Amino acid sequence: MSRQGTRIRRAKARSLGFGMLLSAAAAGCAVGPNYKRPALPAGDSYAPSPLPQVTASAPAADGQAQEFSTARDISAQWWALFQSPELNALIQRAYAANPTIDAALATLKQAQENVYAQRGFFYPTIQASYTRQRSKLSGNTAQASEPGIQGDGENITQSGPALPVTYNFHTAEVTVGFTPDVFGGNRRQVESLQAQADAARYQLEAAYITLASNVVAAAIQEASVRAQITAAKAIIESNSHSLDILQEQLRLGYAMGLDVAAQESALAQSQQLLAPLERQLEQTRDLLRVLVGNAPDHDVPENFELSSLHLPEDLPLTLPSKLVEQRPDVLSAEEQVHAASAQIGVAVANRLPQFSISGDLGGDASHFSQMFWSSGTFWDVIGNVSQTIFDGGTLRHRQHAAEQALVQAAAQYRTTVLAAFQNVADTLHALYSDADALKAALAAQQAARVTLELTQRQLQAGYVNYLALLNAQQTYQQAEITLIQAQASRLGDTAALFQALGGGWWNRVGKLTPDNDSRPPANDVNY
Repeated sequence: MSRQGTRIRRAKARSLGFGMLLSAAAAGCAVGPNYKRPALPAGDSYAPSPLPQVTASAPAADGQAQEFSTARDISAQWWALFQSPELNALIQRAYAANPTIDAALATLKQAQENVYAQRGFFYPTIQASYTRQRSKLSGNTAQASEPGIQGDGENITQSGPALPVTYNFHTAEVTVGFTPDVFGGNRRQVESLQAQADAARYQLEAAYITLASNVVAAAIQEASVRAQITAAKAIIESNSHSLDILQEQLRLGYAMGLDVAAQESALAQSQQLLAPLERQLEQTRDLLRVLVGNAPDHDVPENFELSSLHLPEDLPLTLPSKLVEQRPDVLSAEEQVHAASAQIGVAVANRLPQFSISGDLGGDASHFSQMFWSSGTFWDVIGNVSQTIFDGGTLRHRQHAAEQALVQAAAQYRTTVLAAFQNVADTLHALYSDADALKAALAAQQAARVTLELTQRQLQAGYVNYLALLNAQQTYQQAEITLIQAQASRLGDTAALFQALGGGWWNRVGKLTPDNDSRPPANDVNY
């Protein structure tokens, strides 16, 4: 065995041993803190005192009592509880065409691709290159710059004093580079990016829930406005009829001009109510068209009436300890904390020694076919360790910045949790208040109707003047509109409760992932 061969084998053995040593070190623990969920704000309920389990009820449309139970879960298609096929169809189209869903889905895919890209640093980088070179060396160039004798015996040198040399040269090379993740910096970076991808997935869930809630709210708003328009038109018709009667009585001398003027004023006031309501209806229809991805000149076929919407009676009530595991905004905020925690490990690893291994294998020759002759091949293996000695405190301060970013993310997480608790508490209080308000509105409407009927009889008998009837009419008209608004408030706040509790996305069949961007179903439900 030649001495040169022995040296080559020893060099290979040392390189192999060095690589095995780094690979073993790479299997160690990653530096930096392991993720722990931030401490949650203390709270077992949504009010200092226990809330009633059942709301008030009233013998009116959407006046039934609503019962809350922590044993109930939320359906992924919670809007189906309103028992409106038109509403289900509208949400399905919104899921398919609303651009906010496309944007959220693209954000999720982008985040996951960043994870895949970062995982690539766990593997060696292999590059291949080929270079063809034609050169002319001046006659004054030293012979050390010349290729010299080739593997086939060709001597590419100056053929005489001060004569130029022209030749071709081919080089093919494969380069392998590997950076062992000795201290886990890359693992922490992957961990951080994966947490950001998980946050994007929860944001996509939130986008679906928000879109469905907006469609439901717009549908309820349309139904409420339509009912108010119907009531306003009835009021206008009643006032017009009363004005006709008064004008006839004035002609016969049984009424005074003051009564006619007062009724004309009442009619004008009732007519003023109609225009804002019609404008509100058109704006609500505009909103519905946008939510399903339509242009303003492409209407949706669905129309909504209060009578077509059913008030859900059995409602879920998620405990605060479970709410933090269901609300997409809270889960997204938690993943941001996870990402910030992993970034500390990245910053710590950057302050420690950096290892790398690289190797080259190739050949060169003046003829393409001779590049890999034994005389034309070359190789090298390089192991490198570097450590920053002085950088003006840059890496240290970056670690401190990452630590403060974790403090900030944890504080934002607690803020999000408290806001979620408040959102649920506000919605619950609104539902109790809505039930009481509807009960009171019904009583007021019934009392106003009785008063109006009695006043009309007294006017006919001559016991009161027309101004008394006018006041009774105005009171009844306002009570009727208030009752309609109370019905719509119960429906709207019920939908808000489902959104506040997280929207039931965890009960969907088939989870949303970057590789499965199918829209969740909106109408495959059983009532």
